[in-house]
Amino acid sequence: MNARDALRLRQLEAYQAARVCMSHYMHLCDRLDSPETVQAIGALFTVEACWEGVGEPYATRLGRHRGREAIMTMMAAYVRKPAHFTINAHFLCSEALWHEPDGQLKGRWLMLQTSAFSAGGAHLNAAEIEVSFASEESGMAMTHFTTRNLFSRPVDRWHAADALP
Repeated sequence: MNARDALRLRQLEAYQAARVCMSHYMHLCDRLDSPETVQAIGALFTVEACWEGVGEPYATRLGRHRGREAIMTMMAAYVRKPAHFTINAHFLCSEALWHEPDGQLKGRWLMLQTSAFSAGGAHLNAAEIEVSFASEESGMAMTHFTTRNLFSRPVDRWHAADALP
């Protein structure tokens, strides 16, 4: 294998590792119900990572959390009895992965989140997510995660007994 092909293979492997990291993160966020889940989310970030909401309303509502421990503390706030979410599902699309000229791996996704809350109510949210990644001994990890709200709308209900046409 020549050097160019070896580089392309490393890049493709890095892209796949980033996809797996993001997919695992979203899967865990959909099941945010235990301290073990919070620990697993923390393991997907580097020690000095940053997680932040950007733009309004996310900058105010979600804030900025620097360091793995701060990210885990933020996530742990959603673990409670009764559960914060009764339904939570994240859908990612419009993926773009690339390497910056300095070699930094970055990704961007559009996210759709469907949620129902134990306190009542349901929401449909869309956001743009941008992530910087680093390869660590344990695998791909996030170094900077941003989420920017595109829209957030209340939904009457997710489940209905109505017959399908």
